[in-house]
Amino acid sequence: MQLKIMPKRKRLPAGRVPLILFLCQVISALEVPLDLVQPPTITQQSPKDYIIDPRENIVIQCEAKGKPPPSFSWTQNGTHFDIDKDPLVTMKPDSGTLIINIMSEGKAETYEGVYQCTARNERGAAISNNIVVRPSRSPLWTKEKLEPMTLQNGQPLVLPCRPPVGLPPPIIFWMDNSFQRLPQSERVSQGLNGDLYFSNVLPEDTREDYICYARFNHTQTIQQKQPISVKVISVDELNDTIAANLSDTEFYGAKSNRERPPTFLTPEGNASNKEELRGNVLSLECIAEGLPTPVVYWIKEDGTLPINRTFYRNFQKTLQIIQVSEADSGNYQCIAKNALGAIHHTISVTVKAAPYWIMAPQNLVLSPGEDGALICRANGNPKPTISWLSNGVPIEIAPDDPSRKIDGDTIIFSNVQERSSAVYQCNASNEYGYLLANAFVNVLAEPPRILTSANAHYQVIANRPAFLDCAFFGSPLPTIEWFKGAKGSPLHEDIYVLHENGTLGIPVAQKESTGTYTCVAKNKLGMAKNEVNLEIKDPTRIIKQPEYAVVQRGSTVSFECKVKHDHTLILTVTWLKDDHELPSDGRFTVDKDQLVIADVGDDDGGTYTCVANTTLDTVSASAVLGVVDVPDPPFDLELTDQLDKSVQLSWTPGDDNNSPITKFIIEYEDAMHEAGLWHYQTEVPGTQTRAQLKLSPYVNYSFRVMAENSLGRSLPSQPSEQYLTKAAEPDKNPMTVEGLGSEPDNLVITWKPLNGFESNGPGLQYKVSWRQKDGDDEWTSVVVANVSKYIVSGTPTFVPYLIKVQALNDVGFAPEPAAVMGHSGEDLPMVAPRNVHVNVLNGTLAEVHWDPVPLKSIRGHLQGYRIYYWKAQSSSKRNRRHMEKKILIFQGSKTHGMLPGLEPFSHYVLNVRVVNGKGEGPASPDKDFNTPEGVPSAPSALKIVNPTLDSLTLEWDPPRHPNGILTEYTLKYQPINSTHELGPLIDLKIPANKTRWTLKNLNFSTRYKFYFYAQTSAGSGSQITEEAVTTVDEAMASRQVDIATQGWFIGLMCAVALLILILLIVCFIRRNKGGKYPVKEKEDAHADPEIQPMKEDDGTFGEYSDAEDHKPLKKGSRTPSDRTVKKEDSDDSLVDYGEGVNGQFNEDGSFIGQYSGKKEKEPAEGNESSEAPSPVNAMNSFV
Repeated sequence: MQLKIMPKRKRLPAGRVPLILFLCQVISALEVPLDLVQPPTITQQSPKDYIIDPRENIVIQCEAKGKPPPSFSWTQNGTHFDIDKDPLVTMKPDSGTLIINIMSEGKAETYEGVYQCTARNERGAAISNNIVVRPSRSPLWTKEKLEPMTLQNGQPLVLPCRPPVGLPPPIIFWMDNSFQRLPQSERVSQGLNGDLYFSNVLPEDTREDYICYARFNHTQTIQQKQPISVKVISVDELNDTIAANLSDTEFYGAKSNRERPPTFLTPEGNASNKEELRGNVLSLECIAEGLPTPVVYWIKEDGTLPINRTFYRNFQKTLQIIQVSEADSGNYQCIAKNALGAIHHTISVTVKAAPYWIMAPQNLVLSPGEDGALICRANGNPKPTISWLSNGVPIEIAPDDPSRKIDGDTIIFSNVQERSSAVYQCNASNEYGYLLANAFVNVLAEPPRILTSANAHYQVIANRPAFLDCAFFGSPLPTIEWFKGAKGSPLHEDIYVLHENGTLGIPVAQKESTGTYTCVAKNKLGMAKNEVNLEIKDPTRIIKQPEYAVVQRGSTVSFECKVKHDHTLILTVTWLKDDHELPSDGRFTVDKDQLVIADVGDDDGGTYTCVANTTLDTVSASAVLGVVDVPDPPFDLELTDQLDKSVQLSWTPGDDNNSPITKFIIEYEDAMHEAGLWHYQTEVPGTQTRAQLKLSPYVNYSFRVMAENSLGRSLPSQPSEQYLTKAAEPDKNPMTVEGLGSEPDNLVITWKPLNGFESNGPGLQYKVSWRQKDGDDEWTSVVVANVSKYIVSGTPTFVPYLIKVQALNDVGFAPEPAAVMGHSGEDLPMVAPRNVHVNVLNGTLAEVHWDPVPLKSIRGHLQGYRIYYWKAQSSSKRNRRHMEKKILIFQGSKTHGMLPGLEPFSHYVLNVRVVNGKGEGPASPDKDFNTPEGVPSAPSALKIVNPTLDSLTLEWDPPRHPNGILTEYTLKYQPINSTHELGPLIDLKIPANKTRWTLKNLNFSTRYKFYFYAQTSAGSGSQITEEAVTTVDEAMASRQVDIATQGWFIGLMCAVALLILILLIVCFIRRNKGGKYPVKEKEDAHADPEIQPMKEDDGTFGEYSDAEDHKPLKKGSRTPSDRTVKKEDSDDSLVDYGEGVNGQFNEDGSFIGQYSGKKEKEPAEGNESSEAPSPVNAMNSFV
């Protein structure tokens, strides 16, 4: 089905106005091409109320179009204005605009009046509005003498302005002689009439330069009133002035300065009326006086104030409603209220209306024989009167036209002919104004024409509406049809929309909508067509949108915006901040897909929008940037409610920098005692801006406040004013009171003094009191200065005392302090411990017991007991030497302790002494005791000498610490063959008096390993090891030399050397690449057999041993020897305990550590013989 628009034209009876209205709408949508005959149309004119600048030429505009071009004429004040007779008046060529040249000569007032323009051609005449021309006026103030005003503090005052009447009315404002605007507030404000109102005056209102200014914007001039002098005096000043030289009548007003309820300065009375025109701004004003200053608020009786159109000005004294309508009529009430009462005033508002259009008449194009109508509907209050004109002449006296009929606000046309063409004027007027509209009826017979450019190319984004224009004209009105494609396939109305102006609409354009479309216009006089092309483009999309960000001030932030668009379109990406261009700041960097902001500041917070533009579409995405930081410091600190021990501190928070303040920290400074040091006072939640602070007496306080949020703490505020609290007696006494004697006959009393903050007043002193604890003596007291020590002399030795230290100052004493106990000085103990006896546990440990010393004999605080012990001589006659004394300390009242680290088979002497804070007492009688035998240490040295073909000789030194009487030596040895395997183990006992031994019948050229240790009756000691090789047979050596000189042997050795060199290179390379060698496995394979150490019979302690074990080689392993003895002595050592340098004990005095160590293990038995892997043996292996 083809899409068509076919308006049906019928002759309609006069009563069928709605259908005529529809027809007129269709026809009026057409613009008549300017090449066709048509009546004039006014296109531009000056405003109805035209205020001109008298210093410039007068230009009264009137422009019109028509075919043929119209001619222009003017009327002035209702009569023809002959511009040819006035040399100052000219008309623009091809225009009706008048130019009146008053700058060369003439006055603007001469041309003041009402002007109207008429544009006329053969088809009719159009007229302009009545243009009222008036020159602007800015008259001066009339001269007047203004007497100074003197009034009492608190009285109301109105300073009149009364500006001269200007055109247009001036703008009023009050300033002083320095052209600074006078400050206004709820108490002082300017009224709508320009007067300056004071609800009550204060002394600071006294000044001599209250000046009212009137600014006339049209002429850009400002006029000034004479200055007004105002003096505000107090009651006492007023009485003195009256008595001196003034009478009561010379004062402004007569009201008292006492508080009073509100009364209105304007408007007067309880009620008033206000009338306003529809569409204007309704301004209602109520200004009240009173003391204290009244507050004004507004209500509407039986209704609510419009939310979006209501505004409060001038500190709520003025209510404004914009775009006022008839619905805003009613009673409005203003209420003025203060602490002493309230008063109200009712304003009855009536909204009138100048005429406004409901339906203005539209141009009508008809073909001969058609019907139509012009409709002119307007409203107003009161209801406007509608009148018609034809070609500027009232229709009642205009030439008759049989095709028209007037029906109130409608003219109905039937069977029009060419002579019916004319311009009709509709005038709607009431007492508040008028409306004038021109609308022509143009009777034409024209075939269709397409006004849209031929072959227009449209580009549309996919999935959006497409509109293909087909502007047309024809009379009668043509029908429109649309086709798609070369074959002329019709378009169906279920997919497309045909608009009345001929435009084809595609609600959702798709890729398949691309193609050529043809518009065809037809009427009875002919046909016209036009082709247009439609191309569908891919939409622009933001595939990565910027994201919300919160950053700290000074950091860097970036927003990402990735866009995908049709590649045939040019893309432009723009960034905006708060819908405006980015600041011209080097900190903002726009890259391909992102915006980077460096060194972010507070002003950078806001909404950032990425706008992607092509020639066809625009998309955008926004993200909010929040800039946060630690808060700004609080300010305006104020101290109120100042009492002796408390004060209220209030402050104004600084900017929270977009992170809520969680708390406020308050600190104080004591300028009297610790100037420059700030101390923590308290903290309050972030929602509070005041705090009640507890104070101490006699402190010169200053306070400061810091704000804290999630990012940290602000800088401190500026300090508050200083506040010195009154002095009071101390409320606390010194702490850490002690009594200790420095000499046997004194008592030293010490304490921690109060600081200046704690003194609470001047003249800080201390009352020191003492008495013996166990006696009946009275307290002895002395008052000392602000010190921290007092010495009492002549006291008995080490007697308990009760002590008190009380603070006092010039105001009084601190509370009574609690007594603490101390002691007078100590002296050395008088007696030694008794009944000392020793219990020897083993060769290295003994236990000592003694009886405690009586407390009275100690003469001081018992610190503990000291045991002095030393080795007098060895039990062996061979080793007698004096040993230095060793000391062990046992704290507290212990009466026994352990002596560790003793040497076996030794003679010891000890004594015990009691210790107090002064020193140690006399020693107990010496006590002797002996330690039993122990295992010996290893022999001091072992070496092998005089090796022969089948024998080896061993020489050694006895153990350095025999720890008893040696009974014998034990020698164990075993051979090692060329494959590193161990042979059988041979055990040999040697008398204790020997230091040399020769082994015979050994294998020639064989390596042996030896294990050697001493024994006492207590057991075997630590062993020492060594290796040695028997010598080589001479005949075999000569054979080896002969072989070594053979050529084949030399060649073989070279090949072996080359192979080894290659292996070394490979190993070196592997090592550099991280290779590892199985050394651990080889070492484990050569581990020595173990020899179990012998223990003491009681099994309490392990014996001494070498720090480095010398184990016999296990079968299949060998240890290389450098033929030197490696030996480390295993001397006994004393493990110290307690506080002495020589030992330490558990609580019961027992020894903590144990003496133990590694011992040379027993060699493993072997059955296989072995040969030493010497170079000679290696050569023998080739024979």
